[in-house]
Parts: sequence; structure tokens; C-alpha cells
Amino acid sequence: MAHQGSSYLDSLLNLESVRKSLVRQEDSIIFSLIERAKYPINSALYEDDDDKISKDDPPAHSSASLFHFFIRESEALQAKAGRYTSPEENAFFPDNLPSPLLPPPDHTPVLHSPGASININEKILNLYLKTLLPLIAADGDNGNYAATAASDLNCLQTLSRRIHFGKFVAEVKFRDAPEDYTPAIRAKDREALMKLLTFESVEEMIKKRVEKKAMIFGQDVDLKENDSNSNYKVDPSIVSKLYGEWVIPLTKSVQVEYLLRRLD
Repeated sequence: MAHQGSSYLDSLLNLESVRKSLVRQEDSIIFSLIERAKYPINSALYEDDDDKISKDDPPAHSSASLFHFFIRESEALQAKAGRYTSPEENAFFPDNLPSPLLPPPDHTPVLHSPGASININEKILNLYLKTLLPLIAADGDNGNYAATAASDLNCLQTLSRRIHFGKFVAEVKFRDAPEDYTPAIRAKDREALMKLLTFESVEEMIKKRVEKKAMIFGQDVDLKENDSNSNYKVDPSIVSKLYGEWVIPLTKSVQVEYLLRRLD
């Protein structure tokens, strides 16, 4: 068991492994968006009263909506199976989750304890419902609320995992060069930390890569010679925008907040 714990620790705190994981997570995010785009907006899923919800203004979660119920109950079931014993997972409704049925894995802690609990899922949830969902789901209601909610949950969890992976990125970067980060951490200088974490050329490369992936993954494949199909299941420019305006900035925000607690 000790050997397994060591291997797990090495995989999460190795910069090359972290980069490979982030690239693989791009695939998961794009496929989850494609899956959600199969269904219309299905506004009734998110309603908590008799008001009609327009595509341009879907609601944030509410305690009375079927969406809220589905997410909360799904997380409770997954908590029993041990999902949230992993430092890579963060619940959207973490209060009063049931305990796992099996003891947690005997892994050496990967993250610095004061920063491990950072959770910005409320922000991710509101962003998804109010901004992203109207961009990928068409108008209409087909009544298939369970499958739609399951697709929503998959989108949310893949986005959350990617954004909160910033904690691992920050830990790796700090361990590799603590002298670069310590002065800014001690000064509580968020702006200086953000500058240290920002590499615009890398960010542009990521945005171009996810756009290209969305073009490839989102095509209907056939065996005809002419494969210049431009009807994509999810608009590739939206995926690039998702990364450029939300995923990358939120990931860096998580990194900054983690680093500010790294010396506690």
C-alpha cells in the first residue's frame, strides 16, 4: 500500500504528468459538452416556480428545482462510493455529504492542507447555467430531464476537476521553485503571483488546441471522400472562448488562492 501511495503522489506532483492530465481533461470537457448539446435547453429542469425561463437567462440553482435535487442526490451517492476522498474531486454541495462506505485509500497527502479545501464550484455552477449552457443548448423542451441533468452533471464535474487541478499545478510549481513564489506569498501579492503564473503563449496554444479538438470530435464521420463537414455538434469557437475567458482564468485564480495559503 505504501508503494501505491508513493506512485500516486509521484504522478500528481510531476510537472509532465500534470500537463498530460490537463491535456486529457480537454477531451473529457469537449465530449461532455457534445453530449449536453444533444438535448435542448429543457428549462423546466431548472425551474423552481411557474415562471417561464428564457434561453437567454437560465436560472442559477435553487433548492426547489429538479436540477438541484439531481445534483445533490447524485453527489450523495458518489460520496458513499468514495468519490470525494480523492483530492482531485470537489463537490458542488459539500455540506452534509454522507461518509464513504469503505475506508479512504492510504495515500500520502498530495496537497498542502490549508489550500486543499479551496472550492469555487458555486462560481463554476453559476457560470455554467447562466453563460455556457445557453451557448451550447438549442431552444426547446423534449421532456428528457433525467438524461439532461446527467449530462449537466458530467459537464460540471469535468469542468470542476480541470479548474481545481490548479491546486496541483500550484503545488508542483511551488516545489520546483519556492524561491520564485515565497516573496509574493509573504507579501500577499495576488497580482505578482498572477504574473508568475501567466504565460500568454501557452494560453494561446491551449485555446487553439481545444478549438481544433472540438472541430475533430464534433464532426459526423462518414466514409465519403469529401469530409469537409463544417456542421459541428458544438461550435469550436465556443470551446476556445470557454477556455480563454473562464477555464484558464479560473484555474489561475485557484492557483493564486492555493499559493497564498502555501506557507500557512
